[in-house]
Amino acid sequence: MRWIILPLNVIFAIIIVFFERKEPTETIAWLVVLFLLPPVGFVLYLLLGQNYTRQRMFVVKEREDRSFLQEIFAEQQRTFVGDNYRCTSPEVERFNKTVSLLLQNSQAYLTGGNRVGVFTRGEDKFEALFAAIGEARHHIHMEYFIINNDDLGRAVVHALAEKARQGVEVRLLIDTMGSLRGGGSRAAFRELTDAGGKIGEFFPSIYRVNYRNHRKIAVIDGVAGFIGGFNIGNDYLGDGPLGYWRDTTLQISGPAAWALQLRFVLDWNYTTGEGLRLNPRYFPSPGAPGRTPVQIASSGPDTRWSPIKEGYISLINSARKSVYIQTPYFIPDESVIDALRIAALSGVDVRIMIPCKPDHIFVYWATLSFIGEILEAGGRAYTYDAGFLHAKTIVVDGEAGSVGSANWDVRSFRLNFEANAFFYDAAVGARLAAAFEADLNVSTEITLEGYRARPLGVRMKESISRLFSPLA
Repeated sequence: MRWIILPLNVIFAIIIVFFERKEPTETIAWLVVLFLLPPVGFVLYLLLGQNYTRQRMFVVKEREDRSFLQEIFAEQQRTFVGDNYRCTSPEVERFNKTVSLLLQNSQAYLTGGNRVGVFTRGEDKFEALFAAIGEARHHIHMEYFIINNDDLGRAVVHALAEKARQGVEVRLLIDTMGSLRGGGSRAAFRELTDAGGKIGEFFPSIYRVNYRNHRKIAVIDGVAGFIGGFNIGNDYLGDGPLGYWRDTTLQISGPAAWALQLRFVLDWNYTTGEGLRLNPRYFPSPGAPGRTPVQIASSGPDTRWSPIKEGYISLINSARKSVYIQTPYFIPDESVIDALRIAALSGVDVRIMIPCKPDHIFVYWATLSFIGEILEAGGRAYTYDAGFLHAKTIVVDGEAGSVGSANWDVRSFRLNFEANAFFYDAAVGARLAAAFEADLNVSTEITLEGYRARPLGVRMKESISRLFSPLA
């Protein structure tokens, strides 16, 4: 057996180094796995590592997405990049480099006149979602990484089926691994399909960990949208092994709902081949319900760069006073670490909040190793003690920021399909900053002194986890 495995590992090593052009740290990590764990290294690589399949699968999707969006975004791109764009608010003026970046690398159209609501509790988020579903008159479009077959999941499916029976178009896009691997089944969605609703399964394989649709989006009648970190299931109401669930979702009314609609249409067409077009019924006049400028940015294996990560870095580089980050997983690459370190050394109040209880122990120890670098540079870090922190947020100077599905880790930056809302509004920023500061009351600070005094066993766990973190 060994005489077969060793040549396979050598072949994979050649592919990793010369053909796949991975990041250097990821390349080294995979080489270590292949040659230190020869019995399982090549199996892990087949399941988690190789990019060739991704390139074949998603190069067409990237081309189709850009073609679909190009005409829509071309005019704003020309005016904004040419410095002819008239900024709609002081925040857009201040963060215009981030706006321009996302416009060019994610075709994230800048929309104004949005009303943005902030939900940090599952009860509030799902109450608002059920209300919006109940008010639907023409269509409901939803895509979620996880929809559990439990009380909440069945209630959502039932509500969607009721609207389908009333003649409302209902389309539900799920990630196969996220919704079916954990004990769910296709039968759980039968009520919806029997009622005339449509189900799409993104990347229908439960054995491939990479390239999952991690987005959490809902659009109702083209005028109300939801985007954030909450999946659908009892866990997200705090009824699970991790206890109280602290997350963040935005409800958006206004033109940014169109951008969420576009994101859904692109993903739906790729998954189902239905060929859903830009029917005006899906893009009704949004009016002017608010004043918040918003961009909806997407990233994934079908994007050339890492738009959401680069948007994070651009926000950090624009900070003058503060950077508040909440994330369940903090495994950044060097570019993110450098941006945070430079900000902290420059006197910016950099604060990062992570969970005190891990749902993935390997990722937790790797997270702590990177937290140490932020502390060394003068940043501050906290563990959230009141339950599980799943929010994926950044707020800069209380004026701009981002909320969405993308964690601060390699998986979200490069391997999964993600979507985030970037906002430029001090009112929304103040609400998110206040939520962060309220969470400090139920958090414990990780001090530099305490971090340096951690036991040898903890240091070893961190070092080993960090070595393999590019593969997480």
